[in-house]
Amino acid sequence: MPELPEVETVMRGLSPVLTGRSIAGVELRRAGLRFPFPAGFAARLKGRQVVGLQRRAKYILVNLDDGQCLLIHLGMTGRFTVLDENARPNNLGEFYFEQGAAGAGSGPHDHVVLLLDNGVQIVYTDHRRFGVMDLLHENEMASHKLLKGIGVEPLGNEFSADFLAVRFRKKSAPLKAALLDQRIIAGLGNIYVSEVLHRSRLSPKRKAGTLVRKNTHDARLNDVVRHVRDILNEAIAAGGSTLQDFSSTDGSEGAFQQRFAVYDRAGAKCQTPGCRGTIRRIVQSGRSTFYCPSCQK
Repeated sequence: MPELPEVETVMRGLSPVLTGRSIAGVELRRAGLRFPFPAGFAARLKGRQVVGLQRRAKYILVNLDDGQCLLIHLGMTGRFTVLDENARPNNLGEFYFEQGAAGAGSGPHDHVVLLLDNGVQIVYTDHRRFGVMDLLHENEMASHKLLKGIGVEPLGNEFSADFLAVRFRKKSAPLKAALLDQRIIAGLGNIYVSEVLHRSRLSPKRKAGTLVRKNTHDARLNDVVRHVRDILNEAIAAGGSTLQDFSSTDGSEGAFQQRFAVYDRAGAKCQTPGCRGTIRRIVQSGRSTFYCPSCQK
């Protein structure tokens, strides 16, 4: 499933294409994706101008000129293709759309097509149909069923070692599970948490509460915050990670998987200087965890 860097990459790819444009038409080729489309979905989008885009956790939010917001979740296999008025790949902003699939927009898994006022088409493709599209008003974001209760943004100012210390105090859950808790931190996923813990030299099995003291916190919580920010920013700069189905709006794959230190590297030597350990895979809460038992304590 696309994680925060992949969603951010897609959002940044769509932003220069959509912002300031009006939606001239909407073609829906099925009644819904994971959930049915809301009533009057196409009609409510038609004619609206896009004010801007933002990301919240793993959701893309498209703000419209009438106060509505188009909420998008890519599910496991959702992706967007941007085509110009002649259904050819386009060169917009810093994203070079050179790999638009032949016949994009007419395939069996192309479920939604947005036609913009300049003739550009934005095609949403989703083989497994686990994606989500919904419409809400901007003042409903905090109470929307998919957005309420989501934690702080890991790249935002609220995310700090002091914040984690408050949330981790007396917490007996494994550190990895605590970092993946979307009620605490929004958008962190399995891949990047494994990488963060390796850089922080912390075991994913360690109880989260052990990093909090009576009146302070372990200095390694500062390392966790720093590495979360660094790894997410590095992954965004690399266009995310591609393991199976993810691609950005230009059809290109992410490249951060080439920098994985532990994820999907079971049996490989640890890359930490001076460490002679071997990367191990375990299962936590049904998810694969990769770590080095020698240098992660």
